[in-house]
Amino acid sequence: MFDFDALSHAIARQTVLCIGDLMLDEFVYGEVSRISPEAPAPVIAVQRSETNIGGAGNVARNIASLGASCIFVGLIGEDETGTQLKAALDREERIESVLIADPARPTTRKARFVSEHFSTHMLRADWELAAPAAAATEQKLIDAVLPLVARADIVLLSDYAKGVLTARVIRNVIDAARNLGKRVIVDPKSTNFAIYRGATLLTPNRKEFAEATRSRADSAESIALAARDVMQLADCEAILVTQSEHGMTLVPRQGETIHVPAHPVRVRDVSGAGDTVAAVLAAVLATGADWETALRMANAAAAVAVSKQGTASVTATELRRKILPHAFLAAEEKLIASEAELAAQLKEWRKQGLRIGFTNGCFDVLHPGHVRVLTEARAACDRLIVGLNSDASVRRLKGDGRPLQSEQARAEVLAALEAVDLVAIFSEDTPLRLISQIKPNVLVKGGDYTREQVVGHEIVEAAGGTVMLVDIVPGFSTTSLVNRAKGELA
Repeated sequence: MFDFDALSHAIARQTVLCIGDLMLDEFVYGEVSRISPEAPAPVIAVQRSETNIGGAGNVARNIASLGASCIFVGLIGEDETGTQLKAALDREERIESVLIADPARPTTRKARFVSEHFSTHMLRADWELAAPAAAATEQKLIDAVLPLVARADIVLLSDYAKGVLTARVIRNVIDAARNLGKRVIVDPKSTNFAIYRGATLLTPNRKEFAEATRSRADSAESIALAARDVMQLADCEAILVTQSEHGMTLVPRQGETIHVPAHPVRVRDVSGAGDTVAAVLAAVLATGADWETALRMANAAAAVAVSKQGTASVTATELRRKILPHAFLAAEEKLIASEAELAAQLKEWRKQGLRIGFTNGCFDVLHPGHVRVLTEARAACDRLIVGLNSDASVRRLKGDGRPLQSEQARAEVLAALEAVDLVAIFSEDTPLRLISQIKPNVLVKGGDYTREQVVGHEIVEAAGGTVMLVDIVPGFSTTSLVNRAKGELA
């Protein structure tokens, strides 16, 4: 088993240059309960819609959500959809986008109509010109990409056959990358793998691979056999064939074939799962990791992606939960790593209509008094967030001899408790900023406080929440326990 945390830190230092077909993905969700009187077609009563950066843009989003940096080069038209995509990419912190505008073609847009109840795609409408870019536009793409290759740790071509990755663009990019010693990953669309000659890794799905090799590709053995000839033709180091619920098979030019079964998961939507696989492979291989590590990371990421609705990106935290053994993760998955992660979790809980509680403390030595507060707090809400003072904060409040345990150790102990749903470490003397972000429905403290003394009570009450005081357990406090221990050791 590889060291996931070390790999995640290494990924955060990588830059991936991604070139490919950008598109806008639109999902229209609703209920279907009748047939139109005008024609034998179902009527969808629209309830909501959402738009996402799609195609190769979704590859870029996945690269960024894993923590790596992405330089993205794509093509748009001079239209409203193009403007919308450019603005969306500009909002992505880890994506530097270079978009070539062609007034002669529309920006690709795909609208999917989905039955909310059954999670079934009813219809898809496409606005696109699926033709190679004109010579002048093609040259602009090449001129934009070539200076960027030197800045990247790895290059990724995401081919949707919408016109960006012409044979000439592909050739120029791969040759430039090889001249600089950069690896190239290709998520291919063409069944003529020879046009990708010189790439490091090709990642076709089973259907694409079967068509390209004229083989059945129905087992790891048949894939390995057919891949040998293709690798000679394409002069690549490996081929990875994705097979949906049947897992993934990687055939390296040197070494043994590696097959990994798919993770058991409830599939909600396969849109963009291939983008996730390509992004993870690029980010992991950029660190210098081996084939098997990259394969297992990509396989786990695909499982996360298909369990989501719509065109989805996968975060390092989600990937960690999928890869690491559940017994090890039980506490760690409750630890909040960033404000963005906390905001996302709060949004999800509020969407479900859940009542959110909050309490805080140093929790240096966990004792029955703490347990009572946490248990009663959890009984008053659906989800309990615990704010934990950082080491520096405890030191300022309690003196140089404290804390006895590091913030990480204290956080893990708290997270192991069933009553606790999330632990968020704060560095200030009080959790006021954290409370302002959370705006809990109920704010809980021990009965040794009055309502007016509870930090953040004004914020909570102004938002319609309540303050709850829990009776303390006599004879228990961390300070008294520490002093007693010192006396017994003296």
